Amino acid sequence: MKIFVLFKHIMRNKILLLATLLLMAGMRSMMARTQYSHADSIKVVQLLQKAGKQKKGTNYMIFFARELRDIPYVAKTLEENKEEWLIVNLRQLDCTTYVESVVALTECMKHGKRTFSDYCDYLRQIRYKGGKIGYPYRLHYFSVWITDNTQMGFVEEVQTPNPPFTRIQDINVDYMTSHPQLYPMLMAHKEWIKEIGKLEKEISGKQKRYIPKNAINNNKACRAAIHDGDIIAIITRKKGLDTSHIGIAVWHKDGLHMLNASQIHKKVVEEPMLLRAYMQKHPSQVGIRIIRVK
Repeated sequence: MKIFVLFKHIMRNKILLLATLLLMAGMRSMMARTQYSHADSIKVVQLLQKAGKQKKGTNYMIFFARELRDIPYVAKTLEENKEEWLIVNLRQLDCTTYVESVVALTECMKHGKRTFSDYCDYLRQIRYKGGKIGYPYRLHYFSVWITDNTQMGFVEEVQTPNPPFTRIQDINVDYMTSHPQLYPMLMAHKEWIKEIGKLEKEISGKQKRYIPKNAINNNKACRAAIHDGDIIAIITRKKGLDTSHIGIAVWHKDGLHMLNASQIHKKVVEEPMLLRAYMQKHPSQVGIRIIRVK
């Protein structure tokens, strides 16, 4: 009997050891496909440590969004390589990498994770379909990003009440497959165009409720529908695209503003202009969809 119990104990320990080794191997494999600087890894850890010292109930989406202010805006930081890598770059941000970085940091805090490896793991899951690193799996269209991140349990799209969600967007995307010459990695790997086409078909034909820009007001309905820290996806009229810009909602006394990596300001800013006024300057922008981190 004692020998049998000892045998069970040894086998259980072997299984635990094997599981640990497999987990470590998976982490090493993921990190091996991660491109970052030492400064990036230090910044992530410092941000998480600073967040850990904030008072209970802190809105981490707003906290991290503001902590990343003044970082230079640089477009296409994910397009540097001939093959796809998980790129971590907190020295240069565009509107999408900015929002992804804030969400990844927020997920770390929600789940008590404090290491750079933890951050990279969340970023991978947020940026890629099913968390699989590869150019065809990157969530290039934000509608696909919303769908996948909803399935992963990170976010949910807000669709009510009506008003202010009075309009319906008919999604029809094909910009990447119609303009592959604008995407160097697609031109280098033309076999991926078909895979991107599958992503486009996945979301095309769907309908989503949105708030038209003229209805973005400083009233109870909008304040109840849009919370501080929500992701704002700006809908565009541009053919083949679903959204043209994204940022993070923040209410001021005068109304709704947006934290974003701004091409206009050339850095991450808390936009001094009201979102409604900002959108009035862009005729192609028709309204906003609202995505909430769970």
